[in-house]
Amino acid sequence: MCHACVTESVKERMLSRRSFFGAAAGAAAVAAAGGVALPRPARAATGGVADMTHTLHPDFPTFFGPQQFWETQLFNYEANKFNLKEIRVNEHTGTHVDAPLHFSADGASVDAIAPEKLVCPLAVIDIRARAAGNADTQLTPDDIRAWISAHGAIPEGACVAMNSGWAAHVATAKFRNADAAGAMHFPGFHLEAVQMLMAETAAAGIAVDTLSLDFGTSPDFATHYAWLPSGRWGLECIANLDAVPAAGATIVVGAPKHAGGTGGPARVFTLL
Repeated sequence: MCHACVTESVKERMLSRRSFFGAAAGAAAVAAAGGVALPRPARAATGGVADMTHTLHPDFPTFFGPQQFWETQLFNYEANKFNLKEIRVNEHTGTHVDAPLHFSADGASVDAIAPEKLVCPLAVIDIRARAAGNADTQLTPDDIRAWISAHGAIPEGACVAMNSGWAAHVATAKFRNADAAGAMHFPGFHLEAVQMLMAETAAAGIAVDTLSLDFGTSPDFATHYAWLPSGRWGLECIANLDAVPAAGATIVVGAPKHAGGTGGPARVFTLL
């Protein structure tokens, strides 16, 4: 193709793009003048970004106890002029997502969670004072009502997060907090709290700064079995809840996308 033809072709495409964006801008102005609602753009961070993710490593504490993350150095820069590791990981390790499939026969797998459900308003409910004196405490409907009284209704599509202060213990044995019999003691969501969220709100997910959506001594995973099969997701081992406000921020959950997954490690951010 001749250079002149290429130049002319590019010029035509650029003019076509300019016309398109000009028309779009005009349509937006007309819509605004006529009171027509346009799709809202994704919220941009105006006050910074908080990383809500613990660093994953082979010794990261796990629900069952044994190691759930392994890495092997296959190539290194000194010998190969590039670095490359192979990793093996249990889906429910570190800061991670619980998909509906995790506790249901036919719920959505992690790759099927709609992306718009993973970018959502964040509502942080603080139970640190109570958890400091009682490791077995749970987030209750009264805690949700107190948050609503202070901040208004739970936003549609929100992630409701429990801040128990437990993230501070992640590098110590207290994160699992197992007693002599092996029972773990840490906070979680009470069954009645998630039932309230399902019945009275349009929350999309819940998050905990502990190893489980259920409190440590739960005998039956009642919260998992109520919440996840309803088509909603959970986040476990979330970090840095102390750095974000109780209301008004937006959480971004970078869920993995492997076919048929029941969950997986996630990189999670909050836009402040």
